[in-house]
Amino acid sequence: MFGCPNIYPYSHAVSVKAEKLIFISGQVALDVDSNYIGIGDMAAQTRQVYANLGNVLASVGADFNHVVELTSFIVGRENLPAHLDTIKELYKDLYPAGDYPCDNAILVAGLYREEFLLEVKAVAAIP
Repeated sequence: MFGCPNIYPYSHAVSVKAEKLIFISGQVALDVDSNYIGIGDMAAQTRQVYANLGNVLASVGADFNHVVELTSFIVGRENLPAHLDTIKELYKDLYPAGDYPCDNAILVAGLYREEFLLEVKAVAAIP
């Protein structure tokens, strides 16, 4: 895989053979009781969003090693540095070998609820 791990950990392309593809709807910073997590705090929201992604992946018998593509919707350029710093920390545990999925980071004016600074959707492939 080829990417830019020093700037943003992702791969430009991922090739897989899959028996099953899993499409995960955008996850936001709500906990299992639908409480908002990290209002105004991009780092806290990023951690919660990735925890939610992990829970959804586990519910279908997958984990982050099965993720081939992420799409991140980030509210406001000012939130990008905190998001990137948090991603770099999270990915040390999620992708210790550096086999990152493709990732599309899209800056947006807002999301469904104004409290949300981040939404991430994913595609996973089960061999």
